[in-house]
Amino acid sequence: MSELFSAMGVSAHGMKAQSTRIRVISENLANANTAAPTPDEEPYSRQKITFKNTLDREMGFKTVKVGRISDDTKKPFPVKFMPDHPGADESGYVRMPNVNSLIETMDMQEAQRSYEANLGMIEQSRTMVLQTIDLLRR
Repeated sequence: MSELFSAMGVSAHGMKAQSTRIRVISENLANANTAAPTPDEEPYSRQKITFKNTLDREMGFKTVKVGRISDDTKKPFPVKFMPDHPGADESGYVRMPNVNSLIETMDMQEAQRSYEANLGMIEQSRTMVLQTIDLLRR
């Protein structure tokens, strides 16, 4: 029975990590069209999340946790011709965030599916625990 509770704990850690991932992706999507306010300032920089395996000594299993959330410095900021924007340089170009909405949407779907898979595992474990209790009552 303790294995079932451990499985539920591992899945709960996975759900927490994926919910953080969904939050970060949501922030990226919300700022996808936020241009730099002035020519000297940086636009919104895409956030990326990394996960790490950690040993939960209480459960005795490795679980997933958020390693860190950092700026994506590998992707350059695209420029867009918007001469009327206050953030435009002398040529009329504004630096835009390095967020690709299509990639963020696909990442969101993947995170959602992973979250749902962990939730399904918790539901299965719960069902098995309840069936075990029901068998012990007989």
